[in-house]
Amino acid sequence: MWNELISNHALLTGLTAWLLAQILKPPMEYLRRGKWNWGYLLSAGGMPSSHSALMVGTTIGIALHAGFDSPVFAIAVAITMIVIYDAAGVRREAGRHAEKINILIEELLSGHPISEEELREVLGHTPLEVMGGIFLGVVVGIFYWMFIG
Repeated sequence: MWNELISNHALLTGLTAWLLAQILKPPMEYLRRGKWNWGYLLSAGGMPSSHSALMVGTTIGIALHAGFDSPVFAIAVAITMIVIYDAAGVRREAGRHAEKINILIEELLSGHPISEEELREVLGHTPLEVMGGIFLGVVVGIFYWMFIG
């Protein structure tokens, strides 16, 4: 089983893209805000989108292994599109809602004995973060295939 897992180049391509995206988040956040936030190493939001990188890297790995005319590639593209839409659309809106609710709680309930636990606001990605993840996934997929696959 382990030999099969470590020889699954499509999976390893996607995981490599995901890991690189996670590692790149703190430096990208530093460039954006001028301070280090190591929480981004394990965060769902930020630049580049690790969701997009994972899915695009895996999809490119599948395409290069099984072929662009493969039904497996077709389903990978469909799932990738859903994940990217969710990362940039639905989860982004949920983050905006959390931000507004946190403002309401802060303004309306300050000083009251009500839980002040804030909602997570970094849930989704901006279009630029998604494009960064897509780009990273494509680059990792191509490089992985050229040098390892």
